[in-house]
Amino acid sequence: MGPPPATPPSEQLTRLLDQAEEPLKQTFQNVHQGYPAEALVRFLKAREWHVLKARDMLVDSLNWRIQNEIDSILEKPIIPVDLYRSIRETQLVGLSGYSKEGIPVFSIGVGLSTYDKASVHYYVQSHIQINEYRDRIILPMATKKFGRPISTCIKVLDMTGLKLSALNQIKILTAISTVDDLNYPEKTETYYIVNVPYIFSACWKVVKPLLQERTRKKVHVLHGCGRDELLKIMDHSSLPHFCLREGTGSSKNSSSDIDSCFSLDHPFHQELYHYTEEQALKRELIKQGSLHVNIPDQDPEDAKIVEAIEAEFHKLGEQNGSSVNGDHKE
Repeated sequence: MGPPPATPPSEQLTRLLDQAEEPLKQTFQNVHQGYPAEALVRFLKAREWHVLKARDMLVDSLNWRIQNEIDSILEKPIIPVDLYRSIRETQLVGLSGYSKEGIPVFSIGVGLSTYDKASVHYYVQSHIQINEYRDRIILPMATKKFGRPISTCIKVLDMTGLKLSALNQIKILTAISTVDDLNYPEKTETYYIVNVPYIFSACWKVVKPLLQERTRKKVHVLHGCGRDELLKIMDHSSLPHFCLREGTGSSKNSSSDIDSCFSLDHPFHQELYHYTEEQALKRELIKQGSLHVNIPDQDPEDAKIVEAIEAEFHKLGEQNGSSVNGDHKE
């Protein structure tokens, strides 16, 4: 007789999770949305299929959700609406459509986001609200429509306007990416990077070798605005606005335009904002002020990547004879 069949890692993880306390199991329902096995696999992938490490990561994440009341974050609109509009104009992100396979396409204006109209707490709150709305509303709707579990998204990153001064935003970008890495692992299937200036290419050379192979395989740097490549996987109507025209820096010109998926006037942001307002009214909760969500400690591997980017930016700054602001560290 051969050895007994090995228990699959996701089953091992399920058994370990069965021993967790009740509040953790409850918040896990908002994470898995009816597909617990898929959710567990995401945490396993993020820890290279190491069951105990994946369990620790999952338990830490569930505790983070409870301590920061993430389950009720969609009941806490950012008010007044003018403040929310200024966040949308400086943290450029939106849902531009769906791939041909039904996967939501999120667009991010990396180069032109300035994060300079509100405190870090508001930007983190808004980012988590978009994540939670994606996971609890958008992905279940896509799953229903396409008749199979859809639990990931595609991200198109626009590098138009990326400058050395972006280094000043590294603290807020690190906070947001740490929240994602530790609490929303493996939610992005592919990253497409478009409108790439020299400064990005220089950084990419340094960062690429530091990424885990799993992440590296997901990143595709496209030529120009990436339109032709992206049309292979999505219809024209789902293309982000910054992929429609070559060389016009179109992100900037149309940030208040309804065609821009970054704008608060875009249907996705209107629906998300109205949803949070409705939830708040149900709970009679509307009050001003940002949430202070705890930012988990950064993974040491990610810290190395941030250091590499900082070093490269400083080097580029010296070559250009422009000073890179060095006061971004706390």
